[in-house]
Amino acid sequence: MAKTPSPCIDVCKFKREGHCIGCSMTKAQRSLFKELKKNKSRDAFIGMLQEQQIRLEKYSHWAPKYAKKCKKKKVKPVALKQDLA
Repeated sequence: MAKTPSPCIDVCKFKREGHCIGCSMTKAQRSLFKELKKNKSRDAFIGMLQEQQIRLEKYSHWAPKYAKKCKKKKVKPVALKQDLA
């Protein structure tokens, strides 16, 4: 089984109070995700990140791009919340 891919969508500009404008991760969260080895941990991280995106707003573009990334890597995406604010 392939690993859950990183939530990064290749924007990597930390302009929103230290959060990336593409995926909402901070630099510390990005480092943490790289250390996660098990898919269950990675899936939980993606869920936490989606909650963060809802709280921060302006991330409605992320879910479709991440779903496309998962499809390309032939990995079933985590249940993505499509209605991000």
